[in-house]
Amino acid sequence: MSDGRFGELAHRLADPALADALSDERRPVGAAQAAVLILLSDSDEPDLVFTERANDLRKHAGQISFPGGGLEKGDAGASAAALREAHEEIGLDPAAVSVLGELPATRLPVSRFDVAPVVATWNGDAPIRVASAREVAAIHRWTIRDLASPEFRLMSRHPRGQIGPAWQFGDLFLWGFTAYLTDELLRLGGWEQPWDHTRVVDVPARFLVDRGHPIA
Repeated sequence: MSDGRFGELAHRLADPALADALSDERRPVGAAQAAVLILLSDSDEPDLVFTERANDLRKHAGQISFPGGGLEKGDAGASAAALREAHEEIGLDPAAVSVLGELPATRLPVSRFDVAPVVATWNGDAPIRVASAREVAAIHRWTIRDLASPEFRLMSRHPRGQIGPAWQFGDLFLWGFTAYLTDELLRLGGWEQPWDHTRVVDVPARFLVDRGHPIA
């Protein structure tokens, strides 16, 4: 890990005041039941690894997400669970990863899960692939430069009226919980740039699929 590149981020992740800043709807009600891996490449042009969920999953089908899933009995905490899930989903060797820290466990209102976001780094060159086609349709890597760029940033509007941060890269739409975590990471890493919060776009139907049917 490069202390010069991510040292400040690691310091901020260790701040206990982060949990106090959670909104009431995001505040966990118990121990985390799931974990996701927010994976930064330790390179001159850092990027983040995202997965595109398989289209026939019962929950969040087709959506852009971070690797992750539920904690299992043998997991020694959230970091172990996130690394195990990343290995199962994208073939990432846990030995190639250095954990920086965790964002506060956060309530995912839709599933009522408390999720621990684990922030980690890797060299960006270790092989990854779609290791579980049952769960993952594709892997996407977007640079911090592009994620911070106002060109790709907008606000998403759900059919039920909820509005939140989002990104659009061609026909791919990043929104919801993963976008919330990405937005928080950019802020903590000092990478955030001013962008137009009045640019509001309806979430495309392709990214609203649940149980095989669009959410109305």
